[in-house]
This record gives sequence, C-alpha cells and structure tokens, in this order.
Amino acid sequence: MLAAMDLHLRRPGVVAPVRADPRGLTGPTPGQARGRRWRTSSAGRFVPAEADGAEDLQRIVEAVASAPRGCGATGWAALRWQGARWFSGRDAAREALPVPIAVGDTTHLTAARGVVVRRDWLFDGDIIDVDGLPITRPERSICVDALRARSLDDTVRVISMALADDLATLDDVAAYAERIRGRPHTRRLLEALEHSDENLWSPQEVTLLMQWRRQRPRARLHCNPPIFDRLGRHLLTPDLFDAEAGVVGQYDGRIHDREEVRRRDLVAEELCRDIGLEVVRMVSEDLRDRGAFEQRLRSAYRRAGRRSSSTRAEWTLEQPSWWVDTSTVAARRALDDDTRRRWLRHRSAG
Repeated sequence: MLAAMDLHLRRPGVVAPVRADPRGLTGPTPGQARGRRWRTSSAGRFVPAEADGAEDLQRIVEAVASAPRGCGATGWAALRWQGARWFSGRDAAREALPVPIAVGDTTHLTAARGVVVRRDWLFDGDIIDVDGLPITRPERSICVDALRARSLDDTVRVISMALADDLATLDDVAAYAERIRGRPHTRRLLEALEHSDENLWSPQEVTLLMQWRRQRPRARLHCNPPIFDRLGRHLLTPDLFDAEAGVVGQYDGRIHDREEVRRRDLVAEELCRDIGLEVVRMVSEDLRDRGAFEQRLRSAYRRAGRRSSSTRAEWTLEQPSWWVDTSTVAARRALDDDTRRRWLRHRSAG
C-alpha cells in the first residue's frame, strides 16, 4: 500500500496532519499522540485536538492527507479550496458531504470515513498544487461534480456557479468536456454547457433561467445585463432580460422580504414601467408550483407585446465609456484589486 503524503500547507486557519515523532520535533511523540491534546485524523496521522474536524476546509485537508502521492481533492472540495462560494460541502439538509478524492484508475485507496474515492481518470496535469494542497484543476473538478448532478438544471448550476467565482471559463470547461466525451452522463454535460453562463450570480438565477427557457426556448436571455438610459446613466441590472421582447426577470429570495430591499424592488419596478419594460418575478414557492410562474411569464410577454415600440428609445444595453464590463470571467480576471472590490462588491454581498 502506498504511504500517505506529507502536506506543507501555506494557508492560515487549517492544520496539516503529521506523523508521530519520537523526538517530538515534527509531530507529537507517541505518548503525546495518545493524550487529550491530539486526535487521530487518519491512520498514523494526528492533528491538535482544537483543530475543528467538522469545518469544511479542515475536513478537506485531513482527507487529502490520508491519500497517497499523486492523488488530490476533486469535485466540490477542490472548488471550495479555491474559494468557490456556492460549494459549501453541505447538502440541502446541511449534512456534510464526503470529501471526494481523485485517485485515477490505477491507484488503490480504501475510503476512510467522510471520504469518497473517485476512480475516474487523471490526465497529465490534472493534479495541481494550491497553497500546499494537491487538488484537481478547476475544469476537471467542475466536470466531476457536473457529471454527478441529478438533472440538467443541477448540471447547469454546478457549471455556472463555479464560473461565477472565475475558477474557469466556459471554454475551459467545454474543452475538458470534449476530452471525456463518451463517459457516463457526458451528453447531459455537453447540453448543460449550452445553457450555462459566466454572468449568473446565484443558484436561484439558474432556476429562473432554465424555467424561462423551457417556456420560451427561442428567447435570447441576457444574464445580469446593465441597462442604461440614452444619456449613459445606469438604470438597473436585472437577473435576466429578454431585450427583444422587453421583459425583465427577477428571482425574489428571502432577502427581498427585507423592507429596504423591497423598497428598492418597488423603485426598480416603477422605473421599468416608465421605460417600457415588463417585469416578471419568481419566488421560492414557484419551485413547488411551476405553473404559477409560467402564467406570470406569459402575461408579461402579452403586456410587453402591447407596448409601443417607441418606448425602446428610453433604454439601451450599449455600455458607456465609464462603465467597467464584468460579464465574463476574462473581464473579471483582468481587474486590479481596487477595481474588483468596487465593481464586484454586489456579488460578494450576495
């Protein structure tokens, strides 16, 4: 059996498991390891007792430390380690998901508690080092989770939420998906790539997007597009926008119940009426009754169809010179730190 790897982490807040050391220099002595100040993280590996083994990043570190060299965290764990906000390592009931470890198809590893072994594939260059932890590169990690999603909507959600944190571009994921074409569920993965977008800001927006496209498959939907008046002043940035029809889409989560948020929503809706746009909203209850949203969407398109085409002179998607475009991964990666904080603070708050 291959020996587990030694980790040399370069990230604060997490602790790398160590072996017992008879001299007590690089780890606890065998006697100390049996005491209350240390706990066993995996066979022959120990961490200080105060290291929270239930915290997701620490769980990832301890899982990887139990694997042999050449392996690494993959799927949600690799994405979470790289800062993906929407990959928490928890299911809908807030129960901890097992940490997926990529071992390829040639290495044997018995899964420990809280670990799932992925014997899928490992191409050259798939394992990278991030802050001292071996993980699979983003494109692979995204594809691993996407292939295990239960539906087309969930697959689009995995891809789009990883792109939201700039871990990969849509082209990166598409190129990697082509390399694994023919494996189970890759057909759905390739279909999901056609629906995914680099400028979706939340999982709920994916739900809105997919429901809208099922009802209006020919509509060209813009994701979080800034809308301006003819003088170049920013008016609003809706979740979705069918510019040809003049229909704005918004997903109203619980945060929209707050008084100050609701007030902004009312102001934005009145503004849309003033410039000739119709608004359709989706709420969480619509997930149980899809027909209610479908009816509201049909009504919004009917109202929009009755509006005069002259109202289109009130707004434009053309960005003025002062505006900084953040709609693509490439555009966001090109921002310096100060510009990024200024123009992406709304996404961080979300």
